[in-house]
Amino acid sequence: MAVYTMLKPLLMSMPPETAHRATLNMLRLRLGPRCHFKHDALKSDMFGLHFPNPLGLAAGFDKDAEALSGLFDMGFGFVETGTVTLHPQEGNPRPRLFRDQKNKSVINCMGFPGRGLDAFAARLAAFRRKKPSVRVGANIGVNKGSEDPIADYKTCFSRLAPWASYITVNVSCPNTQGLPDLQMRDDLNRLLTEMDEVHGKTPLLLKVSPDLTHEQREDVVEVVRQQRVEGVLVSNTSHTRPDAVPEKLKEQRGGLSGQLLKDLSTQAIMDYYDMTGGDLKIVGVGGIASVDDAWEKICAGASLVQVYTGLVYQGPRLVRDILAGLVEKLEAEGLSHISDAVGLAHKKDRASKGAVA
Repeated sequence: MAVYTMLKPLLMSMPPETAHRATLNMLRLRLGPRCHFKHDALKSDMFGLHFPNPLGLAAGFDKDAEALSGLFDMGFGFVETGTVTLHPQEGNPRPRLFRDQKNKSVINCMGFPGRGLDAFAARLAAFRRKKPSVRVGANIGVNKGSEDPIADYKTCFSRLAPWASYITVNVSCPNTQGLPDLQMRDDLNRLLTEMDEVHGKTPLLLKVSPDLTHEQREDVVEVVRQQRVEGVLVSNTSHTRPDAVPEKLKEQRGGLSGQLLKDLSTQAIMDYYDMTGGDLKIVGVGGIASVDDAWEKICAGASLVQVYTGLVYQGPRLVRDILAGLVEKLEAEGLSHISDAVGLAHKKDRASKGAVA
């Protein structure tokens, strides 16, 4: 962990993508840190899967599934790879990744760069043959200018289903033109209806935008209840630009992540939990940089949580700090298991309103 403290100034002096590539190379060679924190109170079962702890790595960090062993060394309960597209593509022109160090946030307009499905599937299959019990998610998207996005999703799902623990259908990335439209009720219903043809036994999750209106979120819930969707990831990055964003970045297109996304994603989690009465499994992501942030997401209704941008600024020690801190939070609340904390904020709110009444 101390190694990152020494390396952080060097990494932050590099262009963001250069630093990211250097980090991936170290993890690919398993030169990164190792965390072996385990606790029975953090074990979870959902989507028909067992998770050793509720903390995962969000998609976007390991787009091509090349550093999985090194990432699991860090102590994650699950890792989501991708976003992968059917065909290789360069993504958007550089520069396309921008740090806001003051606010511990990032704006990215990457555009799904990657080596494509064939290379991704080969690496994922090789890893899962060696480690079949670990939980690896695959986040799937579509190529820029795809003539048949739904066919692309179906092909990616079918190819990855034998190897992925679950597959996330990404319909909310703000950096691929037209993609967020697939969250709208009729388009989403058509997409999921066709996905049912290839769904099989592999859990299908849906990644949604934090920028949807309340009515649009209700539409998502209505469609999800009619279709075979095991859970939702809340949320993707945002196209909003809070006042705190530096002036030089306010006009930069792309998705906002990190601390400036935290409250927006947490409110979205609250909404989806309320709308479904807690029946829909939620993976909370967006602005988690401490155990307090992770706890807030869980109490809002998330059964699992993911980090990414927080890891960039806090370093790998964040994983152990969150896991150990969650156990302390449970003990302080008098709870025996992490599942008891899911939606706790709603329960406390109802209790306080009942007491007032």
